[in-house]
Parts: sequence; structure tokens; C-alpha cells
Amino acid sequence: MAAAVACLAGPLAAPWAGAQGVATESQLLPIVVVTGARVGLAPHLPASTASLDAEDLRQQNLFNPEDAARLLPSTAVRKRYLGDRNANIGGRSHGVLQPGRALVYVDGYLISNFLGRFDAPRWNMVNMEALARVDALFGPFSALYPGNSIGTTLVLTERKPQGFEASASLRLAHQAFREYRSEAGLLGGQASVRLATRADNGLWWVLGLQHQDSEGHPMGYGNAVQGATSGAFGTPGTQPRVTGIVYDQDPQSRPRALFGASGLDHSVQDTLNLRVGHAPTPTQALEARVSLWRSDSDVRHDTWLRNAAGQPVWSGAVRDDRFAFNVPAATFAPSTRFEAHRQLGATWKTTHHEGWNASVVATQYRITEDASRQADLPQPQADQGGAGSVTRRDGTGWTTFELQAAYRPVPGDWGDGRHALTLGLHRNTYVLNNLVNKAGDWRGAETTLDQRYTGRTRITALYLQDAWQLADDWRLTAGLREERFETWGGAQYFAGPPAAQTAYPVRRLSGSSPKLSLAWSASDALLLRASAGRGVRFPNVDELYNGTKTGTSIITSDPNLRPERGDALELTAEWSGQQHSLRASLFRDDVADTIVRQTDATVTPAITRVSNIDRVLTNGLELAGEWRNAMLKGLDLAGSATFADARVRANAASPATVGKRWLRVPPQRYTLQAAWRAGAGWLASATWRFSGRQYNTETNVDNHPDTYGGTSRVNQLDLKLAWRLAPQWEWSLGIDNLTNQGAWQAHTMPQRIVHTALRWEQR
Repeated sequence: MAAAVACLAGPLAAPWAGAQGVATESQLLPIVVVTGARVGLAPHLPASTASLDAEDLRQQNLFNPEDAARLLPSTAVRKRYLGDRNANIGGRSHGVLQPGRALVYVDGYLISNFLGRFDAPRWNMVNMEALARVDALFGPFSALYPGNSIGTTLVLTERKPQGFEASASLRLAHQAFREYRSEAGLLGGQASVRLATRADNGLWWVLGLQHQDSEGHPMGYGNAVQGATSGAFGTPGTQPRVTGIVYDQDPQSRPRALFGASGLDHSVQDTLNLRVGHAPTPTQALEARVSLWRSDSDVRHDTWLRNAAGQPVWSGAVRDDRFAFNVPAATFAPSTRFEAHRQLGATWKTTHHEGWNASVVATQYRITEDASRQADLPQPQADQGGAGSVTRRDGTGWTTFELQAAYRPVPGDWGDGRHALTLGLHRNTYVLNNLVNKAGDWRGAETTLDQRYTGRTRITALYLQDAWQLADDWRLTAGLREERFETWGGAQYFAGPPAAQTAYPVRRLSGSSPKLSLAWSASDALLLRASAGRGVRFPNVDELYNGTKTGTSIITSDPNLRPERGDALELTAEWSGQQHSLRASLFRDDVADTIVRQTDATVTPAITRVSNIDRVLTNGLELAGEWRNAMLKGLDLAGSATFADARVRANAASPATVGKRWLRVPPQRYTLQAAWRAGAGWLASATWRFSGRQYNTETNVDNHPDTYGGTSRVNQLDLKLAWRLAPQWEWSLGIDNLTNQGAWQAHTMPQRIVHTALRWEQR
């Protein structure tokens, strides 16, 4: 794990160039500092960065692209099971349920999905065979990136061909899951193929195909909580007697009864990527991308309740020898979902080694089909048909456009070659179209419109950034980003009764984000840097207008949300040697009007509301380092540690939350990895991941985190062994969570998983 890497710092950072359209790699690479065979920090970067290259990624058990980010400092990935489509990112000062604070790009094209509460980045658009590296930037210190960079920015890079290349891999994973009365062996498989070539005239293309079939463990459990679930824990009467009820305590230490497992997802996913590039002249480069992703998901349930005859009981009034309960019909109602997504991208840029360069980057992401079918009846009855609902999001998506010019200093030119400028125009538009139809037969027959949520947002930004070489050892990077936010077409419809339709007026907001960073190269090995920056994160279209009403939950939005405004400070010292590096960063994130969703499960149906929190302050220390050939040849060590104190400092709407820890930001996180490259093509690695306990309520009343529904600590050890059995073949065997330590992020996180993979490559 590289402690730092050349990344987005402005006009002079190579790997980040494509992300916003900055010139070219060939223009920018000369100023990257290289220590030995490793890439390290250049002395002008405005913020702390981290990177994992192809060799670093080889040391992990990777099944999905999001797995590549889990060892980055101060980074959490909420991947609940193999095939999870909702693997959100958490960072230094934001939790995994604040997706608006994580920007994710692949080869310069935005895959962050700000269209739903649990809509994670569209990792599925990345081909596992093509993944070459992942880079991270922490904090809103660069003017080149929009306000969502208030948290963490990730850039995934796919490999470009140097000639003819072909590779294929087969990955298999098995999880032996046991919790409460649920016990199952769950399988996941993935096949990935990549074909690529580059001609002598500069024309190149890459074709990637990927197929995945996976089974997930329970995402929830049908349950009732004493004092919170109406009618639960009543006196037994004439209700049918059942066995199988499990009793425990919920995250707030209240007595709870569980009736069965829910949310067992069988998911089949297919991805196609086609990339084409060409250099029409020696100083120009063109690239285009088409990505298609399809997902077919079937969610089932498993009741533990049995009647006197030993038959399963799925709903209705029941009792055992202690208490009486009512199990609603929707508790174990199955669902299916079919999704088809399409991403288009195009880039044009010039590649002059000195002076001015220009670039244009455009993307379009569309959900071409999305039908989520939900039954009203429990599983056995629903399998025969019956009433339900169908939620559709066809046409929802986003577009982005970036026009940018970058100037690389020319000795003797303007400013005596000491100024490097970047200026640009950015625009993105998000479209929400979410409707719910009633269904006479939930499996296919849709009848009348029940609910509809629509809206659009647009952000237009102008930005300027200057990296000024004050002296040989001093560099000042200053930037300003001016943004204008518009939202229109917001409307909500409920069929009722009573029927209600609301249309919201047009809103226009603006934000100004200044940035400043001063770096001093105290010696060839030591860099000191102070950075300050503001980020303005406008509410996304989902937070403004989306919603849902079902028999078990109500989700409400707020069309009058205020934007988040974060003021960030960072003091960093970086030391780099020939084989070693170490970074220490003190950081402070002060965010006004934090946007958050909170669920009140004490009422039925449960209500989830989106709202602003007046002020959340995070102070912390982040350490990251690596040691190559540590103690003996071929042994590499890498690790990170983050200590964060994130608390609510002002909240007029709920004074009881003031002083409480912020949601899902642990007070400490650690990663440690050891990798040993032995002879005869062997690689062995061990990785330890730890994060402290977290909270899922603003008032921190969830005092029992180590259970379903809680947000617990994570303490897991992963192992991997890989062997190049032939020049073109590699086989690996690995175990995630070797000691099978339990962890919960409301949902149960993966237990012990055994991985194996076989890979072939021809270059």
C-alpha cells in the first residue's frame, strides 16, 4: 500500500488528470517524485493522498472492484455480501450512509450515484481484469473537484494496452454463514475476460466482459421490539402456538423477538465494457467508452416459526409459552429486481509537453430499465401471485461536462516559469424519475399509479487554480471554485387516500469554495504542508424529492434542504526514503448544515427523514506508511492508523444530540499488511483491519452494538497465498475474516469467506 501517490493536486498531478480533463500523463509525469521503484508524493500536492497499484491489489482477496478501497487510510467500504450493489464509502469525517460526500471516478468518468439513499458508486462498471490502481484524495483542498469532495475522492484506473493483451480469470468464494437459527453455505462466482490491442498508428481498443452469480446472507430478520412494536410481547391467549421464536436484545438493549431471516439475495450480474482510443496527431488524444450493466436479483426469506404439525408459519397472530405476537404479511414478502444501466463517455485532450493544453470530458449515465417488484403477501402465497407493487426508475441518471485548460510552466515564460494554472468549466445534471405502480399480480401485472417522485438538479461551476513556485523549496497552491446550483421539476404524488400531489418551486443557490495550500520541502526526504479549503455540497435530487410509502416504512425528503458547507484544515509531514515512507496528517473538518437521514423505528410504519444538522466537527490524526524489503528481502509492510473525534457541536432542532459522537465515524481505525514474495513465484500476505465501535443514532442511545441492527467494531484478519504456476498462469487461495469475528453495520457483515481464483494473462 503506497502511503502517497501522484494524484489530483491541480495542474501538475498526473493520475488525476483524466478525472477532470486535465491535459495528459506525458505532460505531468516529470514532476512526480520516484523513490526506488515506488511512486511517492510530489512536493506541491495540496492534500494527503493514498494509492494502491496493481501489485498492491494482488496482495488482497478481490472479488468486486470496491474491495480495492478497503485498505486505504481512513476509508470504510460497506460491502455487506458478495454481489452487494450498495457498497457505500465512508471517510475521515463522514459515515457510509452519507454517499454525497464520496466522489468516485473510473478513468475520468463519474460513477458516483447520488440518486438514492443506498445508491452506492456504480462499481459494476469496472472490469476486474482491467483494474490497474486506485487513488484517493482526502478533503476539499483542490478547486478542480466539486463540493462532494468534502469527504473522499477515489479514482479507479483501468489499464490501457501497450500491444496485444488478453487475460481471463475465474473467482469462486464460499461463506459458511451462521447466525441465530440461520445456517447456510453461500456461493459466489465471477468470470472476467479482457481483450485489448494497440496498433502502430496509435489506435487502441479494450473489450471487457464479466459475469457474476452470488448468494447473500440475511440482510435482516423479521422481529418485534418490546415497547416499540405495537402489540408485541403480549399475554398469550388463543393464538396458534408456534416454536422457533428467538429472543435477544436490540441495539438499544430492549427485549426483542426474532421470527426468521429476510433479505436473502440471489444476484446475477453482467457487465460489458468497450473502450476505444486514438491519437490523430502527435499532440492530441481521443477516447470513448461504452459500459453496460445488467442485474437480476431475487430476494427470498426464511421463517423459523413452526406450528404443532411442524409446518412453516409465515404471518399472522402467534404465541409461544411466554408471549404473543403478530407477524405482518409483509415481513416475509419476497421481491425481485431487474436493472439495466448504460454509461457513455468521451474525452478529447491535447498533449503538449509545455505551455497550454486543453481537454473536454463528457459522460452520460442512464438507468435504461429498473423494475423492483414487491409482493404484499408472504412467500408461499406470493409465489402463486397476488397483489403487490412495482417501483420503476427508468430514465433516471446523470450527465457531466468538463471543459478545462492547463498551463505547464515554460522556463523564461510568464512569471519566469513559476506559475502553473488550471481553469475550467464544469456542469452536471441529475434526473430523478421514481414511480410506484400497484400490481394485481406483483410478478407482472401493473395496474394504477400509486406514487411518483420527480425532479432535476444542475450544478454549473467555474474554477481556477494556480500552483506557484515561490522558491526552490516553497510552493503555494491557491484555487477558487464558484458554483451555481439549480433545481426544478420537483414533484411528489400519492394516490392516497387521500390523494395528494405537490409541485415544488424552482430553487437557485450559489457557493464559493476558496482553497490554499503551502508546501515546504525541508529536505530531499521531508515535506511539510499546510492546507485549508472550503467545500460546498449541495443537496442531491434524491434528498430533495425522493420518497417511499409502504406498509412497514415511510421515507420523506426535504425540498428546502440547505447545502453542506465544510471548512477543512490539514497539517501534514511526509518523509520518504529509498524504500520507506511515512505520513502524518492532523485534520479538522468543520461542517455546517450536515445533511443526514435518520430512521425512527419506534413507530409503525418506521419513518426515515432527511434533515440538516447545524454543525458537526471532526478533529483527527492520520498516519500512513510503508516499508519495502523490511527486515528481509521480499517482505513488504504497510499500514495506517486514524484517530478521529467526530461530534455534533450544534443542533437547534435536537439539543439532545449536541456533544454526541457522529454517525458511523469510529474513534480509531487501523490497517496493517505484510506481504512476502518468496522464490518460484510465491506470494503470501496477511492483512488486519480494525475499526472501533460506532453509533447509528444521533443521541448515541444504541449501547448494544454487537448484534443485528447495531454498528459494531470491525476486527478481522485476512490471508492470501498466490502462486505463479507458469509464466501466464496464477492460482490463489485466500480467507477473509479468518477467525470469523462478527461485525454489524445495521446489517450483518460478512463472516468467514474462502476465496480461490485462477487467472491467465498474455501480453
